[in-house]
This record gives sequence, structure tokens and C-alpha cells, in this order.
Amino acid sequence: MNPKENYLHEFFRIFFANRQLVKRVFLIFAAIALLLPLALKQSFDITAQVIVQSKKLSQSDAASGLTTETDKFIPPSLADMETESNILRSPTLIRETISQLRDEGQYAPAEGVFKWLIVDPFRQYVINPLRESVINPVRALLGLEIDPVRDTTLDDLTTQAQKDLTIETLPGSNVISITYSFSDPAQGTVFVAKLLDNYLKNRQDLQSNDLPQAFYEQKKAQYQARLDGLEGKRQSMLERVKTADPKEEITFRLNAINTEEQALNLYHDRQLQNKQWLSYLQSALAAAKKASASLDPFPFTFTTTVDNVAFEDREIKVLGERLTQQVGAYISDSSVFMASSEPMRAQREQIALTRGQFLKIVENRIRERTNDLTVTQNVIDQKNQRIDQYKNRVRQLQETQSKVGQLDTELNALASAFGLYTQRFEERSSMNQLDNLSNARVLSPPYEPTEAAFPRPLLIIPFGLLTGLLLGVALVYVREFFDHRFKHPAQLTHQLGLPVLLVINEQNSGAPAADVQQGALPKLWHWVRN
Repeated sequence: MNPKENYLHEFFRIFFANRQLVKRVFLIFAAIALLLPLALKQSFDITAQVIVQSKKLSQSDAASGLTTETDKFIPPSLADMETESNILRSPTLIRETISQLRDEGQYAPAEGVFKWLIVDPFRQYVINPLRESVINPVRALLGLEIDPVRDTTLDDLTTQAQKDLTIETLPGSNVISITYSFSDPAQGTVFVAKLLDNYLKNRQDLQSNDLPQAFYEQKKAQYQARLDGLEGKRQSMLERVKTADPKEEITFRLNAINTEEQALNLYHDRQLQNKQWLSYLQSALAAAKKASASLDPFPFTFTTTVDNVAFEDREIKVLGERLTQQVGAYISDSSVFMASSEPMRAQREQIALTRGQFLKIVENRIRERTNDLTVTQNVIDQKNQRIDQYKNRVRQLQETQSKVGQLDTELNALASAFGLYTQRFEERSSMNQLDNLSNARVLSPPYEPTEAAFPRPLLIIPFGLLTGLLLGVALVYVREFFDHRFKHPAQLTHQLGLPVLLVINEQNSGAPAADVQQGALPKLWHWVRN
């Protein structure tokens, strides 16, 4: 059997043959793993989370026109979340936050050894003198602007903060995670809290179309003055025409005109009827006076119809019936008596007397109808005059209503704008309460960590020991691969085909175990050396 085919035996042979190299490499990495947590600079992770509840869509623009529609909010998209992350990691926002904290004396990161020993001395003793002695004179000679020596501490702190700040959107959510690695947990917590406050404020300023509070206060006062002026103008216009509501009075006047016109039509019909009857009565009276000897009765009964009810004239009726009876009796007696006889003559006188009375009453009635016709004409004229007055009043009210309508339209527009400016003024007055105005909230505020995120000894030491062991084994195998010497008797038989007669073991040249001093440290040192 080929001894090299027993890989486990070969592994242990190589391992124990080179155990000193494996032990030294392992001890070196063990020392590095033990010293590395002490040598590395501690870093604490300060975490926070921000939730973006919705995206604001402004329905009005305070710089151009104002509408009464309120702002709308829709769920944020992936692009909106990326925009929010960019606002959070903005260099301007980080620089502003660091500047504010430095002014308050709450941000003073400890400088690293490399920066303290190399960067700062190089900048102080090389860069600045070179700029003052060479670069600036050359720029001045060429007519260029001289580069002054300025403090770059804030720029360096901003750049370092950008590197240490990790901002990312949690997958499938509207939550932004903020992680800041800093050596001082208290200062790092203050920095993240201040960064979130500035983010909410700057975000509100970016997404808000509001103008300064003084602008809204001024515009509100202007609109209020214009509203007072228009209200006074509207009131004086209504007082001038002596009305409170032109529309209501116009409706009332139109109804009155309609009523008056209906009555006027009735009076016109009555006037026409009375004129016809008066003309007929006058012609009949003239004919009756000419034929005074006639025994014919008067052809009219003087019946007056009011609301479809007939009213007869009693006096005319009585005289007419008496005259008719007398005429009938005269005609009956004429067949008995002679026309020149005393009874017939007396009857004729009686008929003439009655007829005279009847005609006289008819003349009185004609005069009454004539007077009634005059009264009717006066009533018609009065109603026409009243209708004209109503129409003139309606025309005046319509003109006033048109002007008042224009004022009302302007008043409504001003009232809407005034109400919106008042609302914006009240919102602007409470801008300090960002939690009530912003649609982004701090979901998880930063807190001061108690355990450093880096370095972690419990991870570095085990991985360092394992790495040292694996690297030692790897180096042993590399060394074994390039070492072509014979290591055991089987190699002679396999390579040369000669039998092995005698094997002499190599004696350890180190100190005997009896010469090792007693104690833990001497024994450990002896183990390390051998």
C-alpha cells in the first residue's frame, strides 16, 4: 500500500513534523487577535428611522394664484423615497448640522493618530508655507485671485460624517434607516437627533409653497381693507335706492305690475263697454226727444252687470213700467173713446208727464255714466302712471342689482382669498410644530448605545485564532510542497526501490525537560520556543 494514499496519516505526519512553525504562526495571530481590539479605535453605531407617510401635492401656488382647494397627499413611490434619502444625506444638511453643534459646543470628534501625527503637521509645515511662498506669488504675478489660507476643519468633518453616515430605504417599505458610526456615543446621538430635526425643517421648506409670515399678515390686512371698502360701497348703493334686497323687491314689483295690468285691462274693457252704451243711450235719447208724441217706451232698462250679477235701476224700472202701462191703457181706451175726448186728453198728458220724468231720469243716468266714464279714464291714467313708476323702479333696481352682483362677485373672490390667506397665516404661525404639519415623522429616535459596534473582541479573537491555525497549516503544506528531502523510510523504498535496513531517530537538541524551570511563565516560554 502506498503510504501517501493514507491522507490522514500524511496530514498528521506533516503537521507534527512542522509543529513549531504552526505554533509560531498561530501564536503570532493569537497575539494580533488579542491586541487588535485594544489597538483599534472604538466606533458606536447610532441608529434611527424615519417614516414617510405620504407625498404632498399642493393644489395652490401662493406666488401666483390662490384657490380654495386643500393640499392632497398620496402614497410615496420608490423615486420619492430615494428623494427623501438624498435630502437626508445632503452635504449641505450635514454641514449645517455640524456647524450648529460646533457653535453649541456639542460636537468635537477626537482626532486619529494618523491625522494628528501626519496630516496636520504636513498641512501646517508643508502645504501652508508652500502656498504662501510659491503658489500665491505666482498667482499674483499672473493676475489670478490669491488662494487664502482657510480653515478646512468643517469641510473635513463634513466629509468624514458623510462616510460614517449610512442612509438607506428598507426594502418594500416607506421607512428610511439612518446609521451613524462615531467614536463618542453621546456626541453621535446628539448629531443624529439634530440631523433629523434639520431634515424635517428643510424638508418642510422644500416642499412647502408658503411665503414668509409677514407676507401673509400684510396680504391679510390688504384684503381686509378692500373687503371693508367694498362692503361700505355696497351698503351705500343699497341705501341710495332704499332697498335691502333688490332681487326680492324686483319680484314684488313685477307681481304688482302684473296685478295692475290685469286690473287695467278690466278697466279698458269696462271703458269700451261704457263708451258704446253711452253712445247708444245718447242717440236713443235724441231720437226719443224728437219723437215726443210717440207712445213707444224707451228701449233700455239700465241693467248693470257686476261680477256676472245683473243689478237693475229701480227708479227707471218703475217709471218704465208705469209708462208702459199708461201707453197700454191709452191704446186700449183709444178704441172706445175719441182722441179729442177728455179722458184721452188726460191720458196723453199723463203719458207726456211720465215720459218727461222718464227722459229726465235717463239724462241723469247718461250724465252718471259720462261721469263714470271720466272716472274710469282717470283710474286708467292712474294705473298707467303707477305701472310706469313700477317699471322705472324695477329698471332702477335691476341696475342696482347688476352693480351689487358685480360687487358680490368681487366680495366673494376677496372673501375666498382672505379666508385662504388667513388659513395660511394660521398655519405659518404654528410652523414650529413640525410633527403636526409634516407628513414625515421620526419613527425611531436615536438613542445612546452602551456597546461599541467596532471592534468586537468576541468575533475578532476566535476568527484571529482560527485564521492563525489555518494559515499555519497552509504555510506547512506550502513548505512541504517545495521541500524534496526524504522524510520517512517509505519514501526510500518508493523512490529508489531499495530496502531500508536501519532507522536512526533524531535526538532533540533542546534543553531536557528536567532543566526547565518550574513555574507557569517559564513553562509557557519553553513551549513557545520549542
